[in-house]
Amino acid sequence: MKKVLVFLAVLGLSTAAMADAYAKCAGCHGANGEKKALGKSKVISDMSKADIVAALKGYKDGSYGGPMKGLMKGQVASLSDADMTAIAEKIGK
Repeated sequence: MKKVLVFLAVLGLSTAAMADAYAKCAGCHGANGEKKALGKSKVISDMSKADIVAALKGYKDGSYGGPMKGLMKGQVASLSDADMTAIAEKIGK
């Protein structure tokens, strides 16, 4: 029984972490990544999980992006690799 409770607690934390990691993205990209941010971005829910992670990492290191590159670099600066994966799992194909 203890193992089940520990598993459920970890699962709950993981779900909360996914929601927290994506929370600041939702303002521009929509609750499920269904919007073009500021009318300029791709609809990120149409992207694969791998492409989302690659884009987020690229924004963070400055190797990816178009006109919103500077804005996005600031948005992803505090994201860990685990956060990026959680975001991709939440909204990617």
